[in-house]
This record gives sequence, structure tokens and C-alpha cells, in this order.
Amino acid sequence: MPASKTPIRTPPMFNLAWPLLVELGLAIASSVIGTALASRISDAAGGAFAIASQVSATLFILFRIIGAGVSVVVTQNLGGGQRAAADRVACAVVGASTWLGVVTGLMALLGAHGVLHLLNAPAEVLPLAAPFLQALAPAMLLDAWNASMASVMRAHLRTRDTLVVLVIMHVSHLALAIPLMHGWGPIPAMGLPGYAVALAISRAIGLALHLLMWRVHLHIRVARDDWWRLPRRELGAVLHIGLPGAAENIAWRLAFMVSVATAAELGARSLATQAYVLQLMGGVMMFSIATGLAVEIVVGYLIGAGRLREAHGVVRRSLARGLVVCVLIAACAALLGRWLLGWFTQDQEIIAAGATLLWITVLLEPGRTFNLVVINALRAAGDARFPVMAGALSMLLVLAGGSWLLGVVLGWGLPGVWIAYAADEWIRGLIMWRRWQTHAWVPHARASRKRLRPVIVVEG
Repeated sequence: MPASKTPIRTPPMFNLAWPLLVELGLAIASSVIGTALASRISDAAGGAFAIASQVSATLFILFRIIGAGVSVVVTQNLGGGQRAAADRVACAVVGASTWLGVVTGLMALLGAHGVLHLLNAPAEVLPLAAPFLQALAPAMLLDAWNASMASVMRAHLRTRDTLVVLVIMHVSHLALAIPLMHGWGPIPAMGLPGYAVALAISRAIGLALHLLMWRVHLHIRVARDDWWRLPRRELGAVLHIGLPGAAENIAWRLAFMVSVATAAELGARSLATQAYVLQLMGGVMMFSIATGLAVEIVVGYLIGAGRLREAHGVVRRSLARGLVVCVLIAACAALLGRWLLGWFTQDQEIIAAGATLLWITVLLEPGRTFNLVVINALRAAGDARFPVMAGALSMLLVLAGGSWLLGVVLGWGLPGVWIAYAADEWIRGLIMWRRWQTHAWVPHARASRKRLRPVIVVEG
């Protein structure tokens, strides 16, 4: 008989958002502490940490090929009452994560010097950044598994359990990073590679915990073949959402890396300034990121249940709250800018330049909030291709081209780069909001709902 379709209760936004907010806060705090630990070695080491971390983050976007799709497909199946189909998708992404993780790790290991040269890494930064990026390679495979498994946990509304895993991961990472980077007793100081070794160990702990959580809470056991199998049917549904989502992220990241290369071209001090401000910006935008992820989960459930009108209301209310909160947080960061930047450096020129960038961030963040909330909602509704098609031109001309034009050609330096960031976020954000407001996503949502029907499980 067909699998039963019991009414699905809408997941409460607050119950989803606060664990996500804490998760993001921990991840950002870990990155900030890593930057601070690196800057204690030297500003060149701080710049090396930043540029290698940006390359690592760019490579990590390959995981979005499946990560952007698995959450949507699982939530839609759960919203439609199809648990068996959701479990098959969860196991399928484990194998896909293995292959993507191996490819990403090899790219970091073999291509570190070439990529860093391409990004104009300053001469004093390159010898520190290249071995650090290579040392990050093993952690990339482990991160691929952890990211996919955490997405499945969140789709099942186990956000608090995911938070527990993340807390243990970050605490163990920092507990190991400090002695491995700076030395302690018989442990020699390894510098930046010590951070990477600690990262790999903490991610291995996280993988073990995720496997336990899957077995205990989701009742999903990963079979031996699941670690490498690529089942066509399940991954096809994931890629239908994930490929456009990954393309949008990859396009943005590549354009953003042009701005990183622009900062590097301006010198090691500018690169360090950008690195420190980007760390603080992570804290500013984490509320918007958490809201966007929670919206994606809720909208996915509502689309799977056929409740499109409710999905529209959720996005409008969430965006309104997000805009108010992000402006308040950005303004507080700008007011405290000099004190916050003092955590990383005592160079007064860097602190003054960074404080200017934080005031530009107050203008930038509302535009970014439109993107973080509305793009996730469009993706959850099945309208995954529009964001990349509509935003690609702005990313190319405004983000990448504008960074170079304003920063280098017109000589505005880092403020010019930040103005290009803000202009790109606002242009794309308003385009996405018009898409949502005009209900152009509705046909895609209805098509997504129809695609759920053929995968109803028949039990003998």
C-alpha cells in the first residue's frame, strides 16, 4: 500500500534558527580565533591564513553541488510524507561527498602554488600560504562528509543535535590548534600547518559523531557501498537543485576571488586589512545566514506539503526581521570597529582602514540579506536556476570588474573594493526580491511537488 501521508506541521522558525545561529557563531569564532592565532605569528602569517582560507572556501563550494540540493530534496520528501525516499537521498549523498572530497583535496594538494600565484599572493605571504593550503587537503574530504550529513540532520529538524556535533568539533579543534601552532612542552611549534592538522582531527571526530547521530536519531545506517556508490535516480533529484545552486555560489566565489587578488595586488598590509574585516563581517552576517537556512528548511516542507501561500508569508516576515537585525548588528560593529580590529593587530594604519570598511558594511549588509533569505527560498521552491542566470552579469561586471576598477584603476583602494561588494549585493538582492514578489517561482514549486509523486514507496 502507498506510504501514508500524515499532515506535516510547519517547523517553527525560531526553533530552527537559534541552533543555526549558534552553529554559525561557533564557526565564525573558530575562524576569527584562527586568524588571531596566525596574526600573533606575524601580519604576513595573518594574510597567508586569510588567502589560503579563501582558496579553501572556494574549493569547498564544489560540495554545494550536492549540499544545496540535499536539504531541499529531503525536506520536500519529508513534507510530502515520503520518508523512505528521503532516506535513500541521504545515503546517496554520502557517496557523492566521497568523490567530491577526494577531488577537492587533490586540487588543494597539487595546485596550491599555482592558485596562490594566480591570486597575486605577496612574496612574504606565499611561502607561508602554500604549505598551509596543502595541509588543509585531508580535512576537505572529512568536511565534505560532515557538511552533507549535517544538512540531512537539519532537514530532519535535528538542528540541536547538529549543534552538539559542531560544538564538540570546534572545541576540539581549538584545543588542539593552540599547542600545535605555537608549541607546548614536547610539542614543537608547527605554525599554520598545525592549525590544519588540528582541523583534520576535529573533523574526524565530527564524522564519527554524525554517523552515531544518523543511527540513533534518524535510524539511517550507512552501508559499505554507500561510501562510494552514485545512484542515478536519487542524485538526479539532488543535482536538479544542487547544480544551479552550486553554479550561483561558484560564480560569486570566483568573482569574489578577483577582489581578493585586487587586495593582494595592493600589498600585504591591504591583504591583512581585508582578512581582519572579513572575519568581523562573518559575525555581522551570521543572523542573516541562519535566517536564510531556516527559511530554506521551512519553505521546503511547505512546498512538499503543497502550502504555497504559507511559504510566501514566511519569506516576507523573515526578510523584514532580517533587514532590521542586520542593520543594527552592522552599525554596532562599525561603532566598535577600532576596538574589534585591535584583537588582530596593533598597526594603526590597518585599524583605521578596517574601520572605514566596517562603515561601508552598514550599507552592504541589507543587500546581502535580500540574497541570503530570498535565494534560499527560491531554491527551496525549486526555482534554482534563476539566481545564477540573473546574478551572473552583476557578479562579473559589478563585483569582479568593479573591485578592480574602483580599487586599482581609480585608486580608491580597499574602500573601492567594498563599494563594489555593496553594489553587487543590492543589485542581485532586488532582482531576487522582485522574482519572489511577482510569484514567478510558483510554477517551479508546483513542478517540484509533482516530481515527488513517482517516488512514493510501495511496501509489500
